[in-house]
Amino acid sequence: MRYRMMFCVGFAAGYVLGTRAGRERYEQIKQLAQRVSENPSVQETAGLVGSKVSKATGVAKDKVSDVAKNRLPFLKPTNGWHGDEADETGTGWPENQKTSAPY
Repeated sequence: MRYRMMFCVGFAAGYVLGTRAGRERYEQIKQLAQRVSENPSVQETAGLVGSKVSKATGVAKDKVSDVAKNRLPFLKPTNGWHGDEADETGTGWPENQKTSAPY
């Protein structure tokens, strides 16, 4: 409840200060942001960062995929279940694999 109240107070203060600054100041800030975003060095940096993020995402995806294949029995091809066959149970778990869990 305390955080919600603080958020509301912060929002109200931002609104009041924003309306006092007026439309002219808003347009100045908007033009400045547009000039910065159109700067060639900023665009080049954004491209480099984007490519590194894309590369890191691919590496993370591969690692998660490898871990999932090792940890999830229905993804292993050695358990007698093949991904091409239809799963009759609808659970994603192969029927021939019994779990020892009590539930």
